[in-house]
Amino acid sequence: MPGFEIFGDEEKKEVMDVLETGVLFRYGFEGVRNGHFKALEFEKKLCEITGARYGHLCSSGTASLSTALAACGIGAGDEVVVPPFTFVATFEAIINAGAIPVFSEIDETLCLDPDRLEDVITSKTRAVVPVHMCGAMARIDEIKMVCDKKGLILLEDACQSLGASFQGKALGTFGAAGCFSFDAVKTITCGEGGGIITDNQDIYAKADQFSDHGHDHLGGSDRGADDHPIMGTNYRISELNAAVGLAQLNKLNRIIDTQKKNKRAIKDAMADIEEVSFRHIPDAKGDSASFLSFFLPTEERARQIAKNLSDNKIGCPYWYDNNWHYYKRWDHLKEMKRSARLAIELAGNLPDYKNTVLEKSDNIMKRTISMQIMLSWSNNDIEKRIQAIMKSFKG
Repeated sequence: MPGFEIFGDEEKKEVMDVLETGVLFRYGFEGVRNGHFKALEFEKKLCEITGARYGHLCSSGTASLSTALAACGIGAGDEVVVPPFTFVATFEAIINAGAIPVFSEIDETLCLDPDRLEDVITSKTRAVVPVHMCGAMARIDEIKMVCDKKGLILLEDACQSLGASFQGKALGTFGAAGCFSFDAVKTITCGEGGGIITDNQDIYAKADQFSDHGHDHLGGSDRGADDHPIMGTNYRISELNAAVGLAQLNKLNRIIDTQKKNKRAIKDAMADIEEVSFRHIPDAKGDSASFLSFFLPTEERARQIAKNLSDNKIGCPYWYDNNWHYYKRWDHLKEMKRSARLAIELAGNLPDYKNTVLEKSDNIMKRTISMQIMLSWSNNDIEKRIQAIMKSFKG
């Protein structure tokens, strides 16, 4: 991770297919595109990899979340349960849908704690969006059990976890729909892009329509003959972006194997460090291995180790202080800073984001450090990295 580390002739070939036709739009122009439908090919390949019946590409991971929420009928005034450790896009998409994000505790999977979900579920709760953070899974089977018991929509944010699975089943396939990101620094990159998978034909049809101004795409070669069953917006991906991603998607097995090998080498070297414990991964075989996350005994020690690693040129995220991935630093949400009045403000009784306290999550994140696993590391790079890690713990 990220996929751009292994750009090569495959990406160039797929992009040139598009440029040689001059057709950058994903729909229509059958007569001149020489049979090239890169977005459609990507969608079919994504379904093949994940085992989903339907796949749809969007312009970003954020667009895929917004589209999936709309396709699942989640909107004004609905409460949607989310973790406090995620990327801001998760709650942005919910707010833009007119719905209300409600934060619930995480556990040592670094994902939603199913044992705490019912603490925040109310009569207004419509959906739960677990986020499979840093390449590995939540306790998704238990989360699904809670959703089924309460009659809630389960929508998986797997934007960081393409290629990961739980008990042989791809992440993103446990709920009504699953979302992925293919941005510039993801395991598979389109430059910018996102994807939705689902087994539900109606959800797929609505996603396909919503992301393209409501077009039903049944007009054949005459785009103007399409009907518009619903209102939508423009979250389309271009053929150029899809072409890059298609080449990358064909390398996914190689990418996951490399990540697992590199992560194993680092983790094995750290296994004898007594003060370190590792993130709980419910199914180690299903880990996409894009990050190695570990815990220190105290916040003070975690901060010291994070500094030592940085000083030894091994920068590792200390998520508790991160501006973009942990709720403690989301001042724009706490203060409801926005460019225009938000639909959710009309709902009333918004959560007090400014004074939200999640003690269990804070205790976990204060002690957490994550190390990104790179594809381009040579054996020598890994050995030097291990030496620097050991030096950091002695300092």
